[in-house]
Amino acid sequence: MRVDYGAEKFLVYFQSFTNTYAPFETLETLYLKALEYDDVIGLSIGTRSDCVEERVLRLLSEISRDKEVWIEFGIQSVFDETLERINRGHDALNVREAIERSKAHGLDVCGHLIFGLPGENREMMIESAKRAYEWGIDSVKYHPLYVVKNTLLANEYRRGEFSPISMEEYIETLIEAISLKPENISVQRVTAGIDDDTLLAPQWCGWSKNRVMGAIRDALAKAGYIY
Repeated sequence: MRVDYGAEKFLVYFQSFTNTYAPFETLETLYLKALEYDDVIGLSIGTRSDCVEERVLRLLSEISRDKEVWIEFGIQSVFDETLERINRGHDALNVREAIERSKAHGLDVCGHLIFGLPGENREMMIESAKRAYEWGIDSVKYHPLYVVKNTLLANEYRRGEFSPISMEEYIETLIEAISLKPENISVQRVTAGIDDDTLLAPQWCGWSKNRVMGAIRDALAKAGYIY
């Protein structure tokens, strides 16, 4: 980032897996160690709503007095039947309560939404976006669902029981979701993909980032969001 974009200040992003599930003492050590670097101005903690205890939120709240702190939750969908089908392990109320608890501690919250989940139509995807906005998130990341090898979803896909979202439908849903977003909620991501041979479908999620982002930029420009 420093070389490619000339960045001078950084947020340390604890991204893989839950990042709040280790013992509290371990988390405290990791977070504080990351903040010792002069060019680090804060933290972004990606986690699950069922993996955050109060003392972790209190710690992050204390850190946020002097540093920028974001906590990110995978909302994915607000429909319990969808969350159960994808074996998420918690319901929508659990996510909402985690967001509310985080906001009560003064933390900035980013919510992740996935479009194209099994059994969901466009109306459901948009409803998830609308309710996530209502829950008080400060920022949002949008993702398409893609199928990778050696997963239960891959088995469903091979049996013809799941059809992945097309790029056209994804972009149309994305633009509608953005059109409904309150101005105070920022957008941190508009798509995601994978560039290795584990991808089964949809193929557009394996295309170059520039190609997909170009199509999204064109749609955003047509809708009047960028020039």
